Amino acid sequence: MGLTTPGRDDSAAWDVARPQRPSTVAGVDMAGFRVPGPLAGDLRVVPHPAVMMILEFGPSTPTVDDGTGRRHRGSLVAGPGFGSGGGVRAWGQSIECVQVRLSPVVAGAALGVCPADLAGTSVSLEDLWGREAARIRERLGEMPSWSDRFAYVDALLARRYETRSPVDPALAWAWNRIVGTRGLARVDHLADELGWSRKRLWSRFHSSIGMPPKRAAKLIRFDHAVHRMVGGEGAARVAADGGYFDQSHLHRDVREFTGSTPTAVVGEPFLTVDDRAWPGVRRR
Repeated sequence: MGLTTPGRDDSAAWDVARPQRPSTVAGVDMAGFRVPGPLAGDLRVVPHPAVMMILEFGPSTPTVDDGTGRRHRGSLVAGPGFGSGGGVRAWGQSIECVQVRLSPVVAGAALGVCPADLAGTSVSLEDLWGREAARIRERLGEMPSWSDRFAYVDALLARRYETRSPVDPALAWAWNRIVGTRGLARVDHLADELGWSRKRLWSRFHSSIGMPPKRAAKLIRFDHAVHRMVGGEGAARVAADGGYFDQSHLHRDVREFTGSTPTAVVGEPFLTVDDRAWPGVRRR
């Protein structure tokens, strides 16, 4: 999840922490956030091609409006593409949290919920894990360092992952292929390589990942494009390299996913925070 902030918010002052070593579960990454003081105005949630888990433990509880009028308070889990359209908002004060990004191909085993059941929406961790959510919040708040918190969350997810069946290896291959090509892989070619019909790939992919393969490719393509633009590359170059027909095509996708124009999106501070929290996000 990316949090876009109004101009008066100083995201450069946010404390962002990173684990010293990769997760023991492939496809899992995490970062720690401490946001001092109030967040001035609502924060727009920007979609990302991962299942996202927010484990909050700060002195106050953040709130997320999912765009349909429903509000979640506290820790939550959201599916890939959560925030599409720019209607999802979050706000709070003195926020402290561990944010976990999980590849959809490992999220089901690690979290106990199929990404398709989330389908671009969110659920509170309490609804998903019951009383354990409160215990996790308490434990994270008691720990003296980010490294302790990262180790705790990693062990928690690893234990869960080991007790559940992983996603179909063929679907994992298809997802990773789309990610590896930055959303440029053709669905008909993926089906041919798997020896499946396109209908079968669409059905199996949608039921396991939560979106059809073309939608997944579109989201991944958008994610790479917007981070390249924030890195200073022009929209024309990004569109040409990123599989878009032209700049207008890129503009439409950015508008669809964020509710904003490319010029507005790349000027928002959340992308600076995103880059600090997830090094290497501007993959070429």
